[in-house]
Amino acid sequence: MDRSSAGISDKYARPGNDYNQPDDSAVSRRGRYRHCTVRHQDNPPHSTPWHNEFYHSSAPCSSQYLVRRSVNPTQDFNALIKPEIMDDLVSKSDRFGHRYDGKKHAQYASSIKKYTSAAKRPLNRAEQSQLVRLLPNFTATRSWNWRSLTTTLHSFTSAGVFTLHKPVDERVKLTQANLLSTLFDSIIFNCNQKPEARDIDAQGIANLFWAMAKLVDNGQ
Repeated sequence: MDRSSAGISDKYARPGNDYNQPDDSAVSRRGRYRHCTVRHQDNPPHSTPWHNEFYHSSAPCSSQYLVRRSVNPTQDFNALIKPEIMDDLVSKSDRFGHRYDGKKHAQYASSIKKYTSAAKRPLNRAEQSQLVRLLPNFTATRSWNWRSLTTTLHSFTSAGVFTLHKPVDERVKLTQANLLSTLFDSIIFNCNQKPEARDIDAQGIANLFWAMAKLVDNGQ
């Protein structure tokens, strides 16, 4: 694919696009997430804007707390790859089953992209390897909504999670392939639903095309 085609979405899906950086603010009337100022807290918050939607984990290192803190550009990468984060995401997915919309997973993917945006570079080989160790259980399901699916795909692609470093680490390659497979399976399932059941929007389509072009451009 021509490299020029991979630039399909500087206008619509650039890394700073609000659509792909969900945070802990309420959704505005136009459907975009508001920016918010995040203040450092010594202890995890005891309540969240989604208290009625998601159960609140009392674990001190829950993904909810760390993802909230991760919007700080100075956040250390090591804080984003704690096993507790993935345990919390998996527990949310398991707890809510077919009612889970993938929102927390998308927020986590966005926090990785925010880290690379602040660093002004994609993940290097060592960082990618550390992160991928956590991702075998980061599985998209057909219950995820369109925003969660396209945000996760765009964010991880932009951050370099799916980049093939040489020499190729087969374990990393396998995890990348499995995650992409579950994402695309869920995206295709969403597209095949009856019109009244779809939540597809133009911004998500632009992000999807950008991510796909980038993956091809990177040799996948």
